[in-house]
Amino acid sequence: MKVLNTLLILLILIACSPETGKNKELLSTRISRIENGLQPNFQIQGDSIPNYKIEERMKELGIPGVSIAVINGGHIEWAKGYGVADSSENRLVTSETMFLAGSISKPVAAIRAHQLAEDGVINLDSNVNQYLSSWKLPENEFTEIEKVTTRRILNHTAGLTVWGFPGYDKGDTIPSVAEVLNGKGNTDSVHVYKEPGESWMYSGGGYTIMQLMISDLEKTPFPEIMQSNVLDPLGMTLSTFENPLPQKYQSIAATGYRASGEEVEGKWPIYPEMAAAGLWTTPSQLILWAKEVQKTQQTQENGLLKVETVNEMLTSGMNDHGLGPGVSEHTYGHGGADEGFRANLVVWKEHPVAVVVMVNSDNGSIIQEILLSIANEYLLPGIEPDLRKVANKSVVERTPMVGTYIFPELGVANVTIKENGLEIDGDFTDEPILLLPETDSTYFNTKSGTYYTFLLEGENVTGIKFWKYTGEKTE
Repeated sequence: MKVLNTLLILLILIACSPETGKNKELLSTRISRIENGLQPNFQIQGDSIPNYKIEERMKELGIPGVSIAVINGGHIEWAKGYGVADSSENRLVTSETMFLAGSISKPVAAIRAHQLAEDGVINLDSNVNQYLSSWKLPENEFTEIEKVTTRRILNHTAGLTVWGFPGYDKGDTIPSVAEVLNGKGNTDSVHVYKEPGESWMYSGGGYTIMQLMISDLEKTPFPEIMQSNVLDPLGMTLSTFENPLPQKYQSIAATGYRASGEEVEGKWPIYPEMAAAGLWTTPSQLILWAKEVQKTQQTQENGLLKVETVNEMLTSGMNDHGLGPGVSEHTYGHGGADEGFRANLVVWKEHPVAVVVMVNSDNGSIIQEILLSIANEYLLPGIEPDLRKVANKSVVERTPMVGTYIFPELGVANVTIKENGLEIDGDFTDEPILLLPETDSTYFNTKSGTYYTFLLEGENVTGIKFWKYTGEKTE
């Protein structure tokens, strides 16, 4: 007993030591630098870059709530909420507030597919119809030689339709997964529209097929499978794939908001497409996925998944996508966008750091600004601003772009000389837009960074293109 008492006293003394207090102070200072060091994602080289305070920036952008969690050195270094989870209830965001993760559901759901492959239940390269029993993917001319496989679903090369889902409102009739796949919900049917393996095209429909495959194989509802085999083992015990959201979680769930500030119908959408978009979680919970995968990746020791599986999962394929997460030179992870919610998960390959940011708004622009501030504080590569460089073009060089352009979908616009660039004003602009040159024929919007490319035939300007719109020059 004396020994136990002595150990207890020592632990208390250590916890209260000046060193511990100093560490807390240093961390508090670090968090403050991040909170006060937000920068716009779009930047023009040579211009002064403003710094924003996070809560002032949230107000400016009309974002009700933000939640952040950061892992450093294998543990959650800090997690914090900002703003409101529900403005009508004046309920604040805390680190325990639940958000919809959107498409970050996909790399979490992918864990179960990899587990089944490790256990020999499925082969990632076999026809997915081999494992489906309650519904079959229709074969067609595109599947005569190449087949839709779990691997191709995971990395979005299966040639499947339906990139995303809008969700359902409370009170709507919620279709079954098979009905969603047959086009009986609010999206088209999921089918093969090009040869599997030919090229990359994002498909939430593919992950919905995978969801059904998993539940067909295990004869158990998908949320239960994920809870017992993935979420609970990861420590994500307060997360769920259940849709509609169970009553027990609703008091801690954030309400989703449109970019206009309007509340989402029924406070949040419902996603029967759970593997693609239905995970409810918090940054502190979701980042445990990152902790587990990063540990296996960096130590090369088996964890929830085997080393070989994780290495394969994080191998970048077409369009920088692995078997679940997106994979770039320095990072891996995924973004998420559900109705009224936006999120991002970023894990560093060579640094023991991972970040999750979640917001309850369709406007997720602040997420990149937060990531830029965090990357700057932790000296992390791979998170860069969207930088534009201004080229010096004389009036003579800019004059061929001047004229009237007709956009079939948008109307008429006029381009004139303005300052050291051009100005476009038309039926689809609220106010004139200043364009600055980056190359001979490419200009950019000085407020948004959107590129405007002038189309040439020989030395003559014949049109202008931005986003998906093309305008023909008439004079």
